[in-house]
Amino acid sequence: MPAKPKSSAKATVVPVPKAAAESAPATVQERALQRFYQTNPVTKRVEEVGLAGLTPAEKKTYTHANLVLPAGELQLVDFSSKTAREFWKQVQKESLPSRHLDKNYRWGTDRSGRDIGTYPLEDFHQRSLKQARLSALELLSHRFKAKQELSRLQGAPNSEEAINDEKKRRRDMAELRRELYGEMTSAIAMDPTWDDVVPIPQDEPEDALAQIAYPDDYAEAVSYLRAVMAAGELSPRCLRLTEHVISMNPAHYTVWLYRFKIVTALQLPVAEELEWLNEVALANLKNYQIWHHRQLLLDHHYPTIAEDDDAVKALAKSETAFLSTILGEDTKNYHVWSYRHYLVGKLNLWTISELLSTQNLIEDDLRNNSAWSHRFFIVFDDPKLRDAAIPDDLLDREVQYAKDKILLAPQNQSSWNYIRGALTRGKRPLSALQDFAEQFISNLGAEEEDVRSSHALELLADVYAETEPAKAKLCLQRLGEKWDPVREGYWKYKASQIPS
Repeated sequence: MPAKPKSSAKATVVPVPKAAAESAPATVQERALQRFYQTNPVTKRVEEVGLAGLTPAEKKTYTHANLVLPAGELQLVDFSSKTAREFWKQVQKESLPSRHLDKNYRWGTDRSGRDIGTYPLEDFHQRSLKQARLSALELLSHRFKAKQELSRLQGAPNSEEAINDEKKRRRDMAELRRELYGEMTSAIAMDPTWDDVVPIPQDEPEDALAQIAYPDDYAEAVSYLRAVMAAGELSPRCLRLTEHVISMNPAHYTVWLYRFKIVTALQLPVAEELEWLNEVALANLKNYQIWHHRQLLLDHHYPTIAEDDDAVKALAKSETAFLSTILGEDTKNYHVWSYRHYLVGKLNLWTISELLSTQNLIEDDLRNNSAWSHRFFIVFDDPKLRDAAIPDDLLDREVQYAKDKILLAPQNQSSWNYIRGALTRGKRPLSALQDFAEQFISNLGAEEEDVRSSHALELLADVYAETEPAKAKLCLQRLGEKWDPVREGYWKYKASQIPS
C-alpha cells in the first residue's frame, strides 16, 4: 500500500502585537469609540495596516465577524430553525461577536444645541439619571390618569392629596423636560383637573393667506377655552381659565363675556370680581373690554342693593375712588370717562363732589377735554334740568368759569367749546360773548393785526354773520390765510355760506 501522504505543516500564527494600554475615555464619544473597537475585532488593525497586512488568524476573525453581522444582528438571512441552531453554535465556538456598535453613532444634541457626545462622563451620568427620573415620573403620572378615569366613571373623584401629589409630579416633570430637552410645559398641562377635557385647537386652513402665529401657551389655553365653552361648562376651573387667557390677551372680548356668564351663574361676590378687575385695569389702561365687563357687573349687581342706601353709597365711594386712581395714571382715558358717565347715571351721582372732582382735573390741565365734557354732562344733563330752563345763576356761573379759564389759555379749544355749549343749552345768543371775544383780536386785516385766539376769531365770525356779513367773511379769510391755514378749505366753505 502506498504510504499515506504526510499532512501539511500547520501555518505558523503570527501573534498580534499588543496595543499600548488605552487611556481612560474622558467623553461619551471617546468611550463609545473604545467600545466600538472592543466589539469589532481587528477593525482597528485593518484601519492601521489594511486587509493585506492582517495575519491569517486575524483575516479569519475579521471575515467571520462581518459574515455574522447580516445573519445575526441585522437578521437579513432567513434561517430555518435547524440552520439557526447550527449557525449560533458555530458563532459561540469561534467566540465571534454577534452585536456591533456603530462607529459613527450620533448621540444627538441637548437643549442648547451641544453635541451630547462631547459630554464628560460624569455629566452624561447625571443626564441619564434625570432621564430615568423623568421616565419614572411619567409612569406614575400615567397610573394617576388611569385611576382618575376609573374614579370618574365610578363617581368618586380622587382625593385632594392625590391631586396635589400629581400637580407636584407634573411640575417636576416639566422642570426635567425643560432641563433635558428645552421643552416648555404649559400651566394647564400640569394641572390634573383638566385631564378630562379634550382641547379644540384653532382650525385654520393650511393655505390661509395670513395665519396668526399664536404663542404655544396662548394657543393651548384658548383650545381648552373652546372646549369648555362648547360644553357649556360654568365652573370655578373655567373661571380660572378665563383669568389665564385674559392675562395673555386682555382684548379677547369673547372670554370676557364668558367670564361674566360664569360669575353670574356661580353667584360669585361682585365686590371680589371688581377687586380683581381693578388690578387688570391698572395693568391695561387702554383696554375697552375691561370697562364693558365692569358695566355688566354693575348692571347685574345694582338691582340687588338698590333699596339699601348705605350699600349704594359704599359702592359709589369705592368706584369713584378707583376712577380717581386710574385717571391719575391716564387723565384722558376715553374708556374710563365713558364709564364715569355711565356710573353717574347709574348711581345718581349728580353731586357737588362729582363736579369738584372734575374741576380739580381741569385745574391740573386746562386742555383736558374729557374733564370739560364730563363737567358739561354733570351740570347740564342733570335729570332735574332736562325738562326745565337752565337757571340764570347756574348759567352765569358756568359762563364765567369758562371765561376765567380762557383768559389763562386763550388758544385752548376745550374751554371755547364749553362756553359755546353752555350758551346754546341756556338758549342765549353767541352775541353775548362778542365783547369778551373781541379783546383777543386787534387791527383785523391791517399790517399790525394781532390774534391771540383763533377760536375767538371763529366765534366772532359766527356773531358777525348775523349783523355784519363782510366782517364775518374777513374773519374767515384771515383764519384761512394766517391764523388756521390747515383748515383753509373749511373756512372758505363757511364764508361761501354767508349771504352777501
